[in-house]
Amino acid sequence: MRKARSVIIWAVVSLCMIVLITLPVNLQTQLITSITVVTVMALIKVLKGEGTWRLVALAFGTSIVLRYVYWRTTNTLPPLNQPENFIPGLLLYLAEMYSVAMLALSLFIVATPLPSRPSRAAKNERFPHVDVFVPSYNEDAGLLGNTLAAAKAMDYPADKLHVWLLDDGGTLQKRNSGKLLEAQAAAARHIELKQLCDDLDVKYLTRDRNEHAKAGNLNNGMKHSTGELIAVFDADHAPARDFLLETVGYFEDDPKLFLVQTPHFFINPDPLERNLRTFDKMPSENEMFYGIIQRGLDKWNAAFFCGSAAVLSRKALESQNGFSGISITEDCETALALHGSGWNSIYVDKPLIAGLQPATFASFIGQRSRWAQGMMQILRFRFPLLKRGLTIPQRFCYMSSTLFWLFPFPRTIFLFAPLFYLFFDLEIFTASGGEFLAYTLAYMLVNLMMQNYLYGSFRWPWISELYEYVQTVHLLPAVVSVMLNPRKPTFKVTAKDESIAVSRLSEISRPFFVIFAVQIVALVITIYKIYAEPYKADVTLVVGGWNVINLIMAGCALGVVSERGERASSRRVRVNRRCEFGANGKWYTASIEDVSVHGARLHIFNKHLDEMLVGAVGEIRFQPYSGADLETLPLIVRNIEPSGDISNVGCQYVPKSALDHRLIADLMFANSDQWTQFQASRRHNPGLIRGTIWFLGMSFYQTSRGLVYFFRSMRPEREAQQQAAKVNAG
Repeated sequence: MRKARSVIIWAVVSLCMIVLITLPVNLQTQLITSITVVTVMALIKVLKGEGTWRLVALAFGTSIVLRYVYWRTTNTLPPLNQPENFIPGLLLYLAEMYSVAMLALSLFIVATPLPSRPSRAAKNERFPHVDVFVPSYNEDAGLLGNTLAAAKAMDYPADKLHVWLLDDGGTLQKRNSGKLLEAQAAAARHIELKQLCDDLDVKYLTRDRNEHAKAGNLNNGMKHSTGELIAVFDADHAPARDFLLETVGYFEDDPKLFLVQTPHFFINPDPLERNLRTFDKMPSENEMFYGIIQRGLDKWNAAFFCGSAAVLSRKALESQNGFSGISITEDCETALALHGSGWNSIYVDKPLIAGLQPATFASFIGQRSRWAQGMMQILRFRFPLLKRGLTIPQRFCYMSSTLFWLFPFPRTIFLFAPLFYLFFDLEIFTASGGEFLAYTLAYMLVNLMMQNYLYGSFRWPWISELYEYVQTVHLLPAVVSVMLNPRKPTFKVTAKDESIAVSRLSEISRPFFVIFAVQIVALVITIYKIYAEPYKADVTLVVGGWNVINLIMAGCALGVVSERGERASSRRVRVNRRCEFGANGKWYTASIEDVSVHGARLHIFNKHLDEMLVGAVGEIRFQPYSGADLETLPLIVRNIEPSGDISNVGCQYVPKSALDHRLIADLMFANSDQWTQFQASRRHNPGLIRGTIWFLGMSFYQTSRGLVYFFRSMRPEREAQQQAAKVNAG
C-alpha cells in the first residue's frame, strides 16, 4: 500500500507539471522557471528531505526534463531538406531521447528502493540440504583451494552441506585434445584438483565435453546432485561463514521463491580504481548496482541472478530444465525465464562473499564485452517487454537492465557531435546560445541533481560518465558485432588474480590518445572560430564548452589506461586478531593486523626482533572462527620494520595441506562484517559541487600522468628505430 501511494504521489505531481510543459513562454520566463526548479531541488537536498519530499524534488526535476524534451522535439531539429545537417542532428536527438528513456526507467526502479533486509541468521528453523557449486575453467589450485575451503567452513550442519568443484578445465575432451600441450595441462590439472578436493573433503566433478559453457557445467552438476537448494560461487568468490544462515531461511517463507541474491564484494580494485587510486575512498562502480539498483529491482520482484553469491531452488530450476544457455549471460537469462514462470526472487543487501575483479584494463574490457553481448542476446532472443508471464513492472526492470548496454551508441554520438560543427560547420542542433542556457544547460544540471538524489553516496558525480566513456571505445564494436550476428559470441572466462609487475600503457590504450589529440585540435579550432567569426560566438562557445567537457573526460581516461605497477593482486584487509608467532624455535606474543589472500602483516611485541629472521620459515598460531582450538599456519618472513616497542613483520603464507587453505580462508573471508564496515567507510556523498571540483582536479592530474606514460612508451620505439638504422647503415 505504501509503495503504491508513493508512486501515485510522484505521478500526480508530475502530471500537474505537464500542463506547464507545453505552454509557450519567452526565453526569460523559461530561464526563471529553470532557476526556480533547481533552487527548490537544491533546498530539499540541503534540508535532507526524504520520503514524500524526495518524490516532490524528483517530480520537479522530471518537469524540467519533459520541458526540455518538448522543446528539443519541436524547435531544434534541422530541416529535412538539409540532409547533411538533419541526419547527424537526428542521431544526436535519438541519443538524447535514449538517455531520457533510461532516466525514466531509473526513476521507476529506484525512486523508492526497498530498505535493506535485517539479518535473519538467528531465525532459521529448518536446514535443507544445500549443494554448493564452484564452477571452474582455468583458475589455479591455490585460488580454488581458498574458495573451496571457505565454502566448506560455512556455518551450516555438516551433513547437509555438499561442496562441489565443477571442473571444466579437466574435461575428457580437453584431456584427449589433439594439441599435446593442452592435453597434458588438462590431465595434470585433473589430477591436481582431484587431490585438492580429496584433501578438502570436497566432491570433484568434470564432464566429457565442454558444451554450453558455464550453464552446461552447472547443469551437469545438477544431474549428479540432489540438494533441495543450490548455492553458486565463482572460482574467486569465497563466502563468509554466515552466507547460508543469511539466505536459506527465505525459501522456507516463500515456496515460490527461486532466488536469493547477495552482492558481489571485491577485495581488489578494478583497473579504474587502481590507476586512479580511488579504491579506499570512493564507492566501487558495482556498489551503485548492488547498493541501490538491485534493491529497486527487488521492490518489483525483479532482482535477478548475477551468476554467483546466490542460492537457488532446485525445484524452480528443474521446472525450466536447469540453467538457460542461449545467451552468454546465463544468469540473467535464467532469472528472466523463472520470473516469467511465476517464481519470485529476493535480494539480501549484505556482502557475504569476497571476490576478485579483473586487474588489467584489457581484462576489464573483455569482461564488460561479454556482459554487453549477453544482454544484447537476451534483448534479441527473449525481448523482456513482450515476455509472457512477467508483470508490467518486471518488463520495465528487465528492459532497463538490457537496454543499458546500448550506451556505447549515445556515448559515441555525444563524443563526436561537437566536432560536426567545429570541423565541418554543420548545424545539427538549431538553437541560440541563450536557448541552450535556458533549456539544455538547465536539463543537464537537473539531470545531474536527479542522479545525485537517486544514487548519492553510491556514485559520485561524473564517475558514471567516465566508466561509460572508457568502455565505449571497445564495447561499441562488440555490441555491433552481436547485433549483426547474435549467435556468434562465445563464453570467455575473465582473467582473475592478475598482477602488473611494472607500470605501462595498456595494450588497448591507443584509441584514447587518438581521441584526446582530436579534441585538442577541436579546442584550438574553437578559439580560432571565436575570434574569426564573432557573429557566431555564442554558438561556438556553447559547442566549444561541450567539447571541453569531452576533453576533460578523455584526459581522465588517459590515466585509466596508464596501468600502475602493483605487486599484489589483492588489497590487505584489517582484521586485528591475536596470535602467537614462532620462528627458529622461539615464540612471540603478536597480533594479526591485516591480511590478504597471499600473506599477512603482524605486530610482534618485541622491538629487538632479529632481522636475520627475514627469509626464515615460521608459523602463526591463532584460534579460527570455526573452532575452539588453536591452529598453526606456516609462512615465510618477508620483511621486518621496527616501530617503537613493536616490530611490523610482513609474511607470506606457505600452504602445505588442506588445513592451511582452511586457515587462510578463516583469516581472510570468515567474517562478513569486515566487508560491510569497509563499504560503509567509503559511502559518503561529496555533493554535486564538491564532487565536480574533485573530478576536475583528478582529471587534470590523470591527463598529465597519461601523457608521461605515453612519451615514456615512445622511447623504446625510438631507440629500436635508431638501432635498426645503425644496422642498416653498417
